[in-house]
Amino acid sequence: MEYRREIDGLRGLAVISVIFFHAGFQSFSGGFIGVDVFFVISGYLITSIIANEIESGSFSFSSFYERRLRRIIPALFFVIASCLPFAWFWLMPDDLKNFSQSLIGVTTFLANIFFWKTTDYFDTATDLKPLIHTWSLAVEEQYYFIFPILLIFVWRFGKRKIIILLSIIALLSLTYTEYIIERNPETAFYLLPSRAWELLAGSIVALLLKYKNQWFMKNNGSEIGSLLGLIFIIYSIIVFNNKTPFPGVYALFPTIGACLIILFARSSTFIGNLLSHRLFVGIGLISYSAYLWHQPLFSFYRHINTETPEKIILGMLSLATLFLAFFTWKFIEIPFRNRKKFNRKSIYIFFIFGTLIFILLGLTGSATKGFLNYKLTTAQRVQLQTASSSPMRDKCHTGGADYLRAPDACEYFKGDTTVAVFGDSHTVELAYALAKKIEPENMKVKHFSFSACVPSFGQHYQGKLKPCSDWTNETVQYIAKNQEIKFVVVSYRIHAALFGDHKESYPELPESVNEDERLMRWNSYVNTLKYLSDHGKNVILILQAPELPKSIIRMVANVKESKLDLPGVSYNWWNKRTEYVQKNLNQLPTNIITLDPSDDFCDANQCYAVKNNISLYFDDDHMSVKGADIISARIKDKIEIFYKNLN
Repeated sequence: MEYRREIDGLRGLAVISVIFFHAGFQSFSGGFIGVDVFFVISGYLITSIIANEIESGSFSFSSFYERRLRRIIPALFFVIASCLPFAWFWLMPDDLKNFSQSLIGVTTFLANIFFWKTTDYFDTATDLKPLIHTWSLAVEEQYYFIFPILLIFVWRFGKRKIIILLSIIALLSLTYTEYIIERNPETAFYLLPSRAWELLAGSIVALLLKYKNQWFMKNNGSEIGSLLGLIFIIYSIIVFNNKTPFPGVYALFPTIGACLIILFARSSTFIGNLLSHRLFVGIGLISYSAYLWHQPLFSFYRHINTETPEKIILGMLSLATLFLAFFTWKFIEIPFRNRKKFNRKSIYIFFIFGTLIFILLGLTGSATKGFLNYKLTTAQRVQLQTASSSPMRDKCHTGGADYLRAPDACEYFKGDTTVAVFGDSHTVELAYALAKKIEPENMKVKHFSFSACVPSFGQHYQGKLKPCSDWTNETVQYIAKNQEIKFVVVSYRIHAALFGDHKESYPELPESVNEDERLMRWNSYVNTLKYLSDHGKNVILILQAPELPKSIIRMVANVKESKLDLPGVSYNWWNKRTEYVQKNLNQLPTNIITLDPSDDFCDANQCYAVKNNISLYFDDDHMSVKGADIISARIKDKIEIFYKNLN
């Protein structure tokens, strides 16, 4: 193939955008689209090679996969091996367990499936996962298990029909992506069926250039086409953010942009000349290693520094990424591509042997729960035994477009009078603990909770929050009409809904929700309570429990001396965090009972993560079952008082 410097320059732009996005620079809020550009470039390059070899009769699967292994595995294994000592010393057991499990996914090219099952890509928790970025490698390799077979099979139909067929498949993939993105955004983001169209776009470009190259080179629109392509990419980088429904139609911007640049940019065009600058080309040459290195550097730094990193530190880590990438490219990538130094047999042995080692380490780390017994003292393990979530969480907590409908909600245990517990994920442990508490009184609980759902009663959101608002409206009306339900306990992570996740800015207070949206969510919160009260329900509002600076396991593990009480955030910080809600509680009907967990979890100076050797949380904001048990006792008291007053 003809070497095209501008494509290496495009790679350089793509990897810089990804690095700066993960560094958290706001001007690169859409930098994640660099991966989409990579998909297009990859589809173009690999298809060009396969098509040339099929046409010349020299294509073989063994040679093709050998090249893929030479390209992917040495640098990948080197970076993973370099991560191991830092993972051992710096990761807490739960993080180390997740890291260990991800080793299995990465080395078997199933990382996208693993992270799909365990992670929301735009959740702040992804910043702490050293190998989260390898999901895209898995998507590419899965594509290249299928695509060569498809191309060989359809080659007999002729060039025009091949392009039409690939275009149809790409359109079907895009249509599926748009369909699934509202129902399950993680599926749309991580899995091959919803990403294949981007790789296919690159494949189609490769075939167009192979058979229509002169048209694109001579066409007078080359300057306009390549400029438009760069504008699409830059627009995506600057304007998109973690609230942009992605991929789907929005991914057309970077995908079409990359296609236009590959089609029209040549050294004779302004954009081709710009991307051929040695800075862009140099970064492009080391882009694969840079992509591998950037996330582990940022992730491990965030593990040892719980406060929001300073921009200068993130800039230095970005620069360090490029230095490490150059070293890896020069001393790992290039030598392993040399067949004289490493023949086919040695490459396959290296791959198999390395994969087995990483899988063994992954299985061991998973089986030992992140080497829990080696990394924690007996006293720490005792405290963390109480940091447990509800055993009914997986079964009864819902979310996504295919949510559990209100009539099918979980009910536990047995009794005559029913108490409904309603809200977001902060409801789950409360429902279970309360059910255990009131079961002896012949009372039962109906559990209604939706993951990451903001107050939205009376609203009709579109996009990512649509399932949440649909579920909320259906469920509130169901509860109101259900004559069996006498009491409704409402619990939301209301401060996060109104201002954003505290992890975004701690120790500063977050301000990621605009004022209009905040007011709309607050009004929905109030109207939910009023509506239930107006329909004859006895409403008990549980305010949000204080958040922790970091996860409970990290807090416990970081304290070397055993303490019965372990402080979390200061009471002063929490008082500021709750100021908006406290100031506006007077908008609630006077007959609504309000219980504040901070009355039990805080004193005049501190809010606690552990009290009397009991963990009050199972992560950094959800109450553990033991923590919820404390609040449930107060709810039970209020219910008993109600019945006494009746008598």
